[in-house]
Amino acid sequence: MPQQHREVTLDPKTGRLTDPKEGAVSIPEGWELLPPGDPGLTRRVKSAGPCWSVIEPKRGKIFRRGVLAPAETIARIRAELEQERADPAYARKRASAAASRERKQQAYVEDFRGAILAFLDFPDEYRELAERMAELVAAHATPVGSGTVARTERIPIEGRAAAAVIAWMRHQTTDYDDLRIVRARGARREVRRELAVASHRLLDRYRRGRPIDDDCPLHQALTTGRRRSEAIEDDDLDEDERYLES
Repeated sequence: MPQQHREVTLDPKTGRLTDPKEGAVSIPEGWELLPPGDPGLTRRVKSAGPCWSVIEPKRGKIFRRGVLAPAETIARIRAELEQERADPAYARKRASAAASRERKQQAYVEDFRGAILAFLDFPDEYRELAERMAELVAAHATPVGSGTVARTERIPIEGRAAAAVIAWMRHQTTDYDDLRIVRARGARREVRRELAVASHRLLDRYRRGRPIDDDCPLHQALTTGRRRSEAIEDDDLDEDERYLES
């Protein structure tokens, strides 16, 4: 049924499309795939009439492969958009919008950094380490499109900061990345929960002003750097939110 908006699933092995309700479906005649990459064009095509959003499940995640829509519609809207974008006024509008987004992002990074410092609540003797940690965690968690817990609005910023700190510590102060976790339902979540408890205990030592040895994993991560210097991988947002709710 081409005269409707719906989401179809792509099987990467067979190239077939399926609808949750109807099963296998065929691409309507005269339709073509608009790949992702131009959000403005995609939004206009989707609002112009019937189209199908194509998704591909892969390794437990969902990847969006584009939008199927009438080729004539895609061509017309693309031409209209190209003409609009050629207008100098459009460039000025885009620059103004980009500057506004950047100001908003900078303000959020600063707010998030402050929320991290409040969560850490280190005494004065560890204030420098807290500042360093807030800088590292915020740099990883706050970029737009990072997919981390810091980018959700479903929980307060205080909760986002706490989850981001624990996620960062999971990678930088534990052996999580080298663990062989059994492939069983809930196993990874349980490992994360156990590591989170250990991370909270470690943070409490700093909060209480306890003496910290040079071989402390958090001290090493903040001063000399741990074995992994590259950016840590994004954490699954739902996992971090489930931890906060527990």
